[in-house]
Amino acid sequence: MPSLMVADESGQIYDHPYLKLAAKSGYQFIHPQPEHLIPLPFGSQLFTMPGRVPVGWDKKKQNFAPCNHLVINGGGKRCFPVAAFLSPGYLRTLLPATKNTSTLQTTLPLWAYCAVGWKEGNFFATALQIDPNPHWHPKFFQDDQKTAVAVHNFLREKPNNRLLQQLGRCALEYHCFAAKNLFLKRWECPLPTSPACNSRCLGCLSLHPAGDCPSSQERIKFVPSVDELVEVALPHLSVEDSIVSFGQGCEGEPLLQADTLLNTIRQLRKQTRQGIINLNTNGSLPHQAEELYKAGLDSIRVSLNSLDPIFYNRYYRPVGYCFNDVLETLKRAKAYKVFTAINLLIFPGITDRQKEYEKLFQFIKETDIDLIQMRNLNIDPDLYLQKMKPQEENLGEFIPIWKIVETLRTTFPKLKLGYFNQPVKVINGSK
Repeated sequence: MPSLMVADESGQIYDHPYLKLAAKSGYQFIHPQPEHLIPLPFGSQLFTMPGRVPVGWDKKKQNFAPCNHLVINGGGKRCFPVAAFLSPGYLRTLLPATKNTSTLQTTLPLWAYCAVGWKEGNFFATALQIDPNPHWHPKFFQDDQKTAVAVHNFLREKPNNRLLQQLGRCALEYHCFAAKNLFLKRWECPLPTSPACNSRCLGCLSLHPAGDCPSSQERIKFVPSVDELVEVALPHLSVEDSIVSFGQGCEGEPLLQADTLLNTIRQLRKQTRQGIINLNTNGSLPHQAEELYKAGLDSIRVSLNSLDPIFYNRYYRPVGYCFNDVLETLKRAKAYKVFTAINLLIFPGITDRQKEYEKLFQFIKETDIDLIQMRNLNIDPDLYLQKMKPQEENLGEFIPIWKIVETLRTTFPKLKLGYFNQPVKVINGSK
């Protein structure tokens, strides 16, 4: 087994001399097995977790042991947990094993914290690859100079397009992969439209009230015109494996701008049948979504953290809609033969429990969706558990995420499991 890794206050990382890697699912400590570990994927990042105490597995005593301090070169150092943030396409199966200090006040930034250890010169994580799509490999997004030149050229040609200016900031400041794709003329590009939202998500990437966990980026402040959207989207629909997507991390809920989306889709489909027009949404407004289906929307991805309305409401904190509206949006999409996906935000401690597992399987049978994007939920694990208030005795037994994935593939052979939105060749092959 890999060794437990700890960090000192400066961020220097050490492997523990005898404690082995431990992990957690919710509040439950887990002793991960070697066959369920993978080498840390290229492009992943390491983080410390301030205000927490790392916990490892003591092989000799056969128990989980906290590590408050570590003696280094004859001196004692206070220890903090080390976590991995996985590169795209990889699914976290377990959380880092930590205990809270009595003075815990730090809310961690919006990352998906994964258990990670050290063995024989390599990092190992509790993870699996859920989508091998090569287009999202981090190696394609590392040339910041090339991206900056491309952004400059686009803005020089279209200096008055506010959407391009927004996406230039996303590409260069937030290092958004999708925004970089636009300027590098390939694959999926974003079309943010909405400064407003009818959810108050606990882990919102773009807007949080004071005192909540800090957002990772600033939300778009305007609604682009149809002309601005078409000017960005139309040429992109002719590139390889093209997808243009409403609903991004830098905006609220795109269905609140349904008229703008509707007219944009109509304009695009008057001029080309190429590529995929996709909508990432909370699925809150089924009637508005249906109008987009009629206009030519090709695919829709609805975000869910849980198939339990209680957990859904505690995370999304909906305003003016309910969980049944989300289900209705998905049902209408299938009725119009729109490629239908859910963005299932995976969290060890809720997703990997029998009750949630059963609800997911029942949901698949009822909706016949085409794709489950299994994505890691970016949030402080302690904050999420505090807000969700899961009662372990009511959730049922622990079912490892890797086992859930295996069972889904066996039980629903036509259902796609992945991490990314799908291009024409995949969507047409599903019809």
